[in-house]
Amino acid sequence: MQAARPLAILRVGEDNTAMLLEIFADTVCPWCYIGKRRLMRALANRPQPGLIIRWRAFQLNPGMPMAGIDRAQYMTAKFGSLERAQRVFDSVARVGRNEGIEFQFERIKRTPNTLRSHRLLQAAARIGREGALLDRFYGAYFTEGADIGDPDKLVGLAEEMGLPADMARAAVEGIPEIDLALAEDFQSRRLGITGVPYLIFNGRFGLSGAQEPEVLYSMFDLAREDDKERLAS
Repeated sequence: MQAARPLAILRVGEDNTAMLLEIFADTVCPWCYIGKRRLMRALANRPQPGLIIRWRAFQLNPGMPMAGIDRAQYMTAKFGSLERAQRVFDSVARVGRNEGIEFQFERIKRTPNTLRSHRLLQAAARIGREGALLDRFYGAYFTEGADIGDPDKLVGLAEEMGLPADMARAAVEGIPEIDLALAEDFQSRRLGITGVPYLIFNGRFGLSGAQEPEVLYSMFDLAREDDKERLAS
């Protein structure tokens, strides 16, 4: 567990129920999709009173061209061959099925730049829809093979999830979310985060990976106990 500075300030109330959970994730990260499902399962089984979740931008490929690149070309460059990539994704798919996710990696034809999708998530956060929109991005990319780097596709997905068209279009074009999305991505690297998902509990305890609910419960308990000790001191 690693201490980390939060990106947002949360004032813990007298009843010690408020908690901030910041999650760095990328919209093309299969383990982030799995991790989100596990987190939701954990919260369904053991609700956390006063929990505030903030999804933070992280780009696995910050140097990706804005137009993205051919998926086969990307996989070959990253894994050395399509056969090695297939073995890796077969393993991910098996884990995903246990969480109710049917990954369809073969449908993905293009690996996108994810900055535009992060801009849209920032816009969605203003109306409390970032979690739902992130789910939609994951579903579109990993099960439908949609190009979530394409501006028109992104705007359409955002509208499906209740974002006004003008808000979605402005976000995709970087007005003004580009600064916040890039700032969060830069902040993650200053914190030393190199892989996602990465969770920060109340700005003090970090947890890496798509952890099972039992691990998440321990972190919630740790963060709450730490708050009690701080309030008592």
